[in-house]
Amino acid sequence: MNALTVETRGPVLLATINRIDAHNALNAEVLDGLAEAVDRAESDPNVRALVITGAGEKAFCAGADLKEVSTLDADAAQVKMRRGQSIMAAIENAEVPIIAAVNGLALGGGFELALACHFTVLSERASLGLPEVGLGLIPGYGGTQRLPRAVGDATALHLILTGETLKAQRAFELGITPVPPTAPEEVVDTALSIADRIAAQGPNAVRSVLRAVRADRAISPAALATETGLISLAIVGDESSEGIAAFLEKRAPNFGAASAKSDD
Repeated sequence: MNALTVETRGPVLLATINRIDAHNALNAEVLDGLAEAVDRAESDPNVRALVITGAGEKAFCAGADLKEVSTLDADAAQVKMRRGQSIMAAIENAEVPIIAAVNGLALGGGFELALACHFTVLSERASLGLPEVGLGLIPGYGGTQRLPRAVGDATALHLILTGETLKAQRAFELGITPVPPTAPEEVVDTALSIADRIAAQGPNAVRSVLRAVRADRAISPAALATETGLISLAIVGDESSEGIAAFLEKRAPNFGAASAKSDD
């Protein structure tokens, strides 16, 4: 079974992350599938928009696969983070509109994926957050850059440093989504309807708007490099070892012990 499926819905592609048992967590196969979906959307003149969603009713994308992350050394972590960042950048800089239909949990890399899309449509059941600090990690797919741009520095810092999860209505109030939260069974259809409406507009004009809006909003490569370096160090650190172990063992982390060990 493919980890990401792509369907043609008239002038719109619908890409579905299909790892229900793992809450649609991002692994290498999903990232590769996303890259291929973006390439297909941009290269096919009959495609005017791309909608990304998650299979099932519980999760859009629950972020990185922590079991996979826990096996990485520093070099492998850098490669993985750069790969993820490049795919998020490809989504953000795409020449066709890309809409996230967030049908449930969007945590960590899942929220970063939604932030990279041009805009989102949220289910009333959607929950969004960057909980990485609770695992001894930091966001690594551009979240430290895109969330402040979306909601402002102070609100972004509050959300990242506390790991707070946003409910759909609060995300709407903060401007993370431009449309009120919709019924869970309607979120994909709502996103497809918006995509169809955009697809009916002049394609060159749509492309020009996307270029104009992002003209002075490009994320600094230096900022992303800083994020990559810091997350790569965090992945091989004692705090993340403790944080991930605690998460997998369903217990509270003991960061005091991990920090003391790091200081020795």
